[in-house]
Amino acid sequence: MTALLESDVTEIASTLGPIAKEFSGKRILITGARGFLGRYFTDVLMALNANVLDKPCEVVALDNLITAGVLGAEPPRERSVAFVNHDIIKPFYPERPVDYVLHLAGIASPYYYRKWPLETLEVATIGLKNVLELTKTSGARLLFFSSSEIYGDPDAAHVPTKESYHGNVSCLGARACYDESKRLGETLVRIYQTQYVVKGMIVRPFNVYGPGMQKLDYRVLPNFASRIVAGEPLNVYGNGTQTRTFCYITDAIRGFLQVLVGGQPGEPYNIGNPDPEVSMIDLVKTIQRCVPEAQVTYRIIEHPDTYPADEPQRRCPDITKARLQVGYEPTVPLDVGLRRFLDWARAAYV
Repeated sequence: MTALLESDVTEIASTLGPIAKEFSGKRILITGARGFLGRYFTDVLMALNANVLDKPCEVVALDNLITAGVLGAEPPRERSVAFVNHDIIKPFYPERPVDYVLHLAGIASPYYYRKWPLETLEVATIGLKNVLELTKTSGARLLFFSSSEIYGDPDAAHVPTKESYHGNVSCLGARACYDESKRLGETLVRIYQTQYVVKGMIVRPFNVYGPGMQKLDYRVLPNFASRIVAGEPLNVYGNGTQTRTFCYITDAIRGFLQVLVGGQPGEPYNIGNPDPEVSMIDLVKTIQRCVPEAQVTYRIIEHPDTYPADEPQRRCPDITKARLQVGYEPTVPLDVGLRRFLDWARAAYV
């Protein structure tokens, strides 16, 4: 683990407060455990074992490694982590009951879900149903990782976007295998909650970023970082006016765990940072200020054929519900988070 990654993990583990104690002596199943978020969760839980918990927790880490990449290819070697190479589209039966389930398995990069549309759809539906069946018998608390993409392309009256917004999504669009699978996944969680009293919560992440993102993730910040490392102009797709907000990894992981432990079953929660909402051109200008020594330039180009059409023009969360119900509050400013991520990427993306 690099110094920056270790610093982030230590920060998360040391700022969880009473939530951390909930994992003492518990078994946690993580699907998609070798992805960007899965690796953070595993490392944070191991940091809790080392420094916080009276009784260590155990992690059952599942992943089929198809999108794990270089950073996730090496299975964890901690004694409290049992790694299983498994595709969650097939049923999984743990040797002993689990107390918490983080259903992270999924194909979230537009490049990859265009490449593997059926797998993208199945892991968020069939895979989720498998873990819901598991929680039905074990009584575990489950956190399903949905997506801000379920809102589609909201009109201006619904930005910032509340959880109550029903979305503006095309079921036949280029992104539908991802968007619609997450929407159906949320429906599955609610059905199991109402029919079987499964304690399943839902999070809708908004553009989480930080050290540990794969160079070939094909999302905007890894794309920008890899081109900075190569000394090439940044490619801004479309006209550059589309806007996003970005949530640094330490804020996001803390928010996810707050929902897992304290969220209401069957309910969705936006987890992201609502400020600032920036256009892609403004994002480039922020990066130029963060790393002036890199002499960053950019060019506006058409979307490549590998990138799905129907890109939302705005994406910004209303996090009032998460603030009030679980105490979620992001604290890392965009320029601070970008500097940390870019410092890491400039060493890791060589």
